[in-house]
Amino acid sequence: MSDNPVPPAPFPPVGEGKRGTEGYLGYLLRQAATAYRQRVEKALADLGVTAPQFTVLTMLHAYPGLSGADLARTALVTPQTVSVILANLERAGLITRTPHAQHGRILMAALSPAGERLLALARARVHALDPVLKDDLSAPEEAVVRRWLARVAQMPG
Repeated sequence: MSDNPVPPAPFPPVGEGKRGTEGYLGYLLRQAATAYRQRVEKALADLGVTAPQFTVLTMLHAYPGLSGADLARTALVTPQTVSVILANLERAGLITRTPHAQHGRILMAALSPAGERLLALARARVHALDPVLKDDLSAPEEAVVRRWLARVAQMPG
């Protein structure tokens, strides 16, 4: 055992070393997604809406009548998580749930008028984050990034 241990390498700040352009793409993608989610959470905090709740409200607005299983897939959360989110949104009066016409055990969710109003406020705040994301991108570069992100999401597991 040495009397002079080697000190650990300094932990680089975000954007440098392995946390920057030298890092693995998967790590950088997750780091970027986490940073974006934190900005979304901060933008929505005083509305009492979390990022996953915002996503569920957004998906219900875009695709009314989705089941919990469908919502879990589109909102990128587990069925258990979406179940909790839906219960909380229903308790808050932001959604309504009705039995499916053919499959009575399946509950179809839709935004209530209060949910529509809250979503409009939340969307304005979240959409205000977009210009910062593309500050350094030309329109063609943004198109490349969009295609790449969509392609990554489509890759088989």
